[in-house]
Amino acid sequence: MTTVFSAKRTLRILCSLLLAFGLACAWRAGRAGLAYAGDGGNAPAERTAYSQAVSEQYSFRFGTSKPFLPSNATTDTGQFIDPESFPTAKYCGHCHQAAHAQWRESAHANSFRAPWYIKNTNMLKTEKGIEYTRHCEGCHNPIALVSGALTKGSPVDRRFDADGVTCSVCHSIQQVDTRGTGSYVLGQPAVMVDEAGKPIYGEVPDKEILAHLDRHSKAVMKDFYRTSEFCSACHKAALPRTLNDYKWQRAIFLYDEWQLASFAKQSPLPFYVKDSVSTCQTCHMVREPLQGIDPGAKDGTLVSHRWLGANTLLPKYYNYPVQMDKTQAFLRNNVFNVDIFGLERNGGKIIAPLGSLPYGIAAGDILTASVVIQNKGIAHSYVPEQRDFYESWVEFEATDATGRVLAHSGELQPNGDLDPRAHSFTNRLINVKGTLNDLHQVWDSRVVAYNNTIASGRSQIVRYQFQVPNDAVGPITLTTKVNYRRFNQHFIDFGMGKHYEEPVVELVSRTRSIAIGANPVLPPDPQDNKEWMRWNNYGIAMLDAQQYSESVRAFEQVAALRPDYADAYTNIAIANFQWQRYDLSRDSLNKALQLSPHNARALYYLALVERNEGKLDAAVSDLREVTAQFPRSRDAHRELGFSLYQQRKYDAARTEYETLQSIDPDDLAAHYILSIVYRRLGMTAKAATEAAAFADQKDDPTASTYALEFLRGHLEIASESVPWHTHTDLVPKPAEGGGH
Repeated sequence: MTTVFSAKRTLRILCSLLLAFGLACAWRAGRAGLAYAGDGGNAPAERTAYSQAVSEQYSFRFGTSKPFLPSNATTDTGQFIDPESFPTAKYCGHCHQAAHAQWRESAHANSFRAPWYIKNTNMLKTEKGIEYTRHCEGCHNPIALVSGALTKGSPVDRRFDADGVTCSVCHSIQQVDTRGTGSYVLGQPAVMVDEAGKPIYGEVPDKEILAHLDRHSKAVMKDFYRTSEFCSACHKAALPRTLNDYKWQRAIFLYDEWQLASFAKQSPLPFYVKDSVSTCQTCHMVREPLQGIDPGAKDGTLVSHRWLGANTLLPKYYNYPVQMDKTQAFLRNNVFNVDIFGLERNGGKIIAPLGSLPYGIAAGDILTASVVIQNKGIAHSYVPEQRDFYESWVEFEATDATGRVLAHSGELQPNGDLDPRAHSFTNRLINVKGTLNDLHQVWDSRVVAYNNTIASGRSQIVRYQFQVPNDAVGPITLTTKVNYRRFNQHFIDFGMGKHYEEPVVELVSRTRSIAIGANPVLPPDPQDNKEWMRWNNYGIAMLDAQQYSESVRAFEQVAALRPDYADAYTNIAIANFQWQRYDLSRDSLNKALQLSPHNARALYYLALVERNEGKLDAAVSDLREVTAQFPRSRDAHRELGFSLYQQRKYDAARTEYETLQSIDPDDLAAHYILSIVYRRLGMTAKAATEAAAFADQKDDPTASTYALEFLRGHLEIASESVPWHTHTDLVPKPAEGGGH
């Protein structure tokens, strides 16, 4: 089989060489440069021949009609694409020198070759077979996927591996949807079109491109490349049944988080409102002053192709100091607000916000510090993407005036591991054996034991308790930091095959001094938010910690400080609604609507109250007004669809749920209700499709037992699964390497 493949490949290359020779002669004879389109007539035949040759030895494990599963990626014709059809990044760098230099240091350029990534995918290959790695490579190495290289014994020359997601991959995508896991359609690359708009395949001389930049742009740029939907094709992913032989599981969903956040301005529900829309490109492809030469620059600036994010390991490993500096600056750029918000003294009521009222502290007191951490600068959750092996945590320390450490939490132990009792922004993936997937074996996952990440625009409370020693020398300084490193120590040591030290980035730090004795009211600290916002963030944190009474109290403080702020009353209503105090919720929503008539956020929650009261017509009316103001609000369409379904208006409900699926194809409620609605409308085939999707994507009711067994055996982290808890025993114990 290999011999036949090689013979065909040799013949094809020979034909290409002869063609190139003829074109070169035509060029030298002075023909128009666009005679390169002469190769276009043979391109489909060449591609078909290549695809047929690959198919002869390719493993169609998931069906001949789905050659690229478990990735959702496909090609424009469904055929394989010869990797030699993809111009190299070096070729693009002839002209785009500045963009190429940035790209080379990016995570895209190094998406496949990093040793820790290869080690992880090799585990998958060993356990299940190379075909399953198509799930990963659809985003990490698209050329390997579409060339048919991901099959046992493939003869495909993989020189392209070192370029990962190269220029001609992104710039050959013809279409995307928001399912993720590589949900793009890739066409055969062309760097130029002819006068008729027909693609010219292969490498075109630089001077010909420079003479026809408009035709180059038409070949390599599409309007949707500038949208968040474009990024969603890979920066959203699921673990499908074809990967895990179990069921569909959600993995990463940055696009969904962005679409629900205030940055997108597509939902009325965020707690804060942004002045303008920010897309993925707004944050990750900012314009920078041009360094070097690049015809893609405009007005002396170039859209960054570094795609700055949180990867601090690649620049260290490959020695990219500029990428490292820019990445660390990006991570420290107003991402978090840390507020040492309040103190409880000897179990009493919280003294808050600190600095705004007088209080006293005495030696021997047991203090509980409430730290509120707000995710204010990220359009998605923190930590984003794969939380099971990324590592970010809170470090808390209390010292007296002599420098004596009174309490400490969140230290790195001598072997590099983070103290397991530290508060970390992570989740825990548990496998079918009830043990931790400690090496990112996502294909074995069964359940998330807990998820401590912070959603965009929301806040989280972390509580630390310690005792003031009788001989402590005041003042006491409380310090809270948010630290980050790319991977936990266990995973990177596995990935590197040795102990490997990663850079730890301090994203933000906050200190506050407490006198032993009287503490007077202090002038507002420039590092603090305004007092109403401090209460608001505390209220949000209490709401997410399921402390509804305290959440209501916090939002009432906001309303007292800002009586004209409609959202304060809506927030009170949300907390009361969660607390099942529906009459009080309605009263607050009416107050919000008096202050801000037709406020979509208040109307949304009012509709939920009305539906709970059996007032479906009123709920439908309010939700229709919300969808009119926010036509891409998935929540509003979902609730409107359900209200119409309750009214047995099945055609109208169908419209809302189909709209919802156009925003989120994986919405579970849409699958469920549509399976019923379609059946009642006589659309049995569609009903069966939706029912099957619901059955595959719904939670496994037995999976929670795996999480419970794991937590029962790991008491040191079990408290992290509880929304409201306190970190105690914070005095470092040298013999144990620290603790909390």
